[in-house]
Amino acid sequence: MFKKNKLEKQLLKNIEKLNFVLARNNVIELVELLGNKKQLLIRNLITGIAKGIGIGIGFTILTAILLMILQKIVTLNIPVIGDYISDIVEIVENKK
Repeated sequence: MFKKNKLEKQLLKNIEKLNFVLARNNVIELVELLGNKKQLLIRNLITGIAKGIGIGIGFTILTAILLMILQKIVTLNIPVIGDYISDIVEIVENKK
């Protein structure tokens, strides 16, 4: 009888932990979302568009920073590197 009571307490404790973890991770909302295909499609579409825009903006900013750094290196007149970088900068500016 004592073992059974102890096992029941342990089982209730584990169920409470599981319930807490499921609630914390929003598993119930995820299951509801997977059941609604239209809402899932719309959410994935919006997520894809946002990621694409973010990648485009990030790449543009990084490229601009890189070009600014390369232009500064060219102004230092380092013989071999300066000529090579000035050619790269000129090619990029002509492509615009």
